Amino acid sequence: MKVLTVLTSHDQLGNTGRKTGFWLEELAAPYYVFKDAGAELVLASPKGGQPPLDPKSNEPNFQTDTTRRFEADAEANAVLADTMLLADVTHDGFDAVFYPGGHGPMWDLAEDPASKRLIETTLGADRPVTLVCHAPGVLRHVTTEDGTPLVQDRNVTGFTNTEEDAVELTNVVPFLVEDELKRIGGRFSKGADWQPYVVEDGLLITGQNPASSGPAAERLLERLHAGDRR
Repeated sequence: MKVLTVLTSHDQLGNTGRKTGFWLEELAAPYYVFKDAGAELVLASPKGGQPPLDPKSNEPNFQTDTTRRFEADAEANAVLADTMLLADVTHDGFDAVFYPGGHGPMWDLAEDPASKRLIETTLGADRPVTLVCHAPGVLRHVTTEDGTPLVQDRNVTGFTNTEEDAVELTNVVPFLVEDELKRIGGRFSKGADWQPYVVEDGLLITGQNPASSGPAAERLLERLHAGDRR
């Protein structure tokens, strides 16, 4: 198995003067789900190289066993420091694509033509795409072959309005993931705030929040092991 993981390159939290980026748990938990299963991992980002880590995601309250494992893993950190340029990557050779969240993707990946193309071509090749937390917002411009929004009439989840309100960034983010997925026709559902919740609809798998990143990766792995890409 070979899994492409797509990370944000955006590090500014709107006009707050604060830093953002990818959320560490949402990379670390899937990383080891895939790695421990023997998968080959390739990381990419819009600017290539070292993607920005949301500093809040590495605060003690948000650390987990997998984030600590990642921090101590020299090989993992070397891979993270040398992500491929997203525009140079295609779906060819990959069995699946995984998007961790963090607030960063809402500014860059959500508007990135290379990201849009990657998702469309991956699904078009009957390979699954998984996005967690804020990353489902990256689907906002993704369409099917006839131009219909990809999520229209599909079951999806993502970071909820109440979770965004709880972190006090409702008026900072460029859009709300829940509202946007509903606006473009998605059948949005959610679990309790901060609890794992994963939705699978065909080749599209979405997770609600950081706690959902490991379970979403496990769901993707189950699909790959089953060899069911229809």
